[in-house]
Amino acid sequence: MNRWEGLDEFVAVAECGQFTAAATHLGLSSSQVSRQVAKLEEHLQTRLFYRSTRKVVLTEAGQTFLQHCLRLQDAREEALRAVGDLADEPKGLLRMTCAVAYGERFIVPLVNDFMQRHPQLRVEIELSNQTLDLLHGGMDLAIRLGRLQDSRLVATRLAPRVMHLCAAPLYLERYGRPHSLSELARHNCLVGSSDHWSFQQNDREISLRVQGNWRCNSGEAVLDAALRGFGLCQLPDYYVQTHLHSGALVDLLPQHRPPHTAVWALYPQQRHLSPKVRQLVDLFKEGLAQRPEYQPGAVAVSL
Repeated sequence: MNRWEGLDEFVAVAECGQFTAAATHLGLSSSQVSRQVAKLEEHLQTRLFYRSTRKVVLTEAGQTFLQHCLRLQDAREEALRAVGDLADEPKGLLRMTCAVAYGERFIVPLVNDFMQRHPQLRVEIELSNQTLDLLHGGMDLAIRLGRLQDSRLVATRLAPRVMHLCAAPLYLERYGRPHSLSELARHNCLVGSSDHWSFQQNDREISLRVQGNWRCNSGEAVLDAALRGFGLCQLPDYYVQTHLHSGALVDLLPQHRPPHTAVWALYPQQRHLSPKVRQLVDLFKEGLAQRPEYQPGAVAVSL
C-alpha cells in the first residue's frame, strides 16, 4: 500500500462524520472511501473510527492520526503552491503603507518600477506617519522605520537606518558643541514628531526628553531649521548625509547613536508569501541597496 493512500479519504470522513458525506465531498463512491479507509486501518494495524449506522466517531488513535494528517495535507498544499508561484505573474490588488517622506522619496518610485514590469497588478499605497494596523486594515505590506514593536508580523530588513545628531556650524560657533549627553539640556533642540530622542549609553539604548523653541512634525522642516542654525536636530541618514558631506551640518556625539534601527518590510505572519509581496520585497532590497545613501562609505564622519 502506498504510504499516502487513504489519507485524504480518512480526513474527509473525520471532518464530515459520515462515509457518504465524505464520498460526496471527494467526488467518489461511498464504497471507494470505505475501502481506502479499511486499507489504511489494516496498514496501520489499528482502528481509526468507531462505526455506527448513523455516524462514525474517531478513536483515540484516530484523533492523534488526524492531527498529523492535517499537517501533512497543509505541507503538501504549501509545496504545490510554492512551486506553482515560481511561474506566477504578480497580479491583483496589493495594499501597503509607509511613512510619508520616506515613502515619497524611496518606496513609491520602486513600486512604480514594479508596476511597469507587472501591468496586471493594482496597488494602493497609504502614506501615513501613523502606525496602521495591517491585520485589521487589510494591508499586505508595511514599510516601517526604526525599531519594531508588533511581534504578530514577519519582518524583513531592507536597509540600514542611522540616526544622526547634528547642527550647523553657525549654531555651534554661537553656542558651542555638546561633548556629552548631559549637555543637551542646555542646547536648543529642534523637535520633530517626538520630544524624546534615542541614544546609546553604556551598551544600552536610552531615551532623553529634549526641548527647544521650535517644533514641527516634518523631517524636511526640521532639516531646514537646522541648516539655518536654529539648533540641534536628530534625523535619519537620508535627510542629512548630503549636508554632512558638504559641511553644512556637523555630526555630533557619534558614539551615542542609537542601535538596532533599520528600514523594515512587515507583512502578516504566514508560511507562504504571495508572489506579488515576495517579489516586491526583493525589489525593495535590491533597489535600496543601489541608492547612493546606502553605498559603502556613505555614512558621514564626525568633524
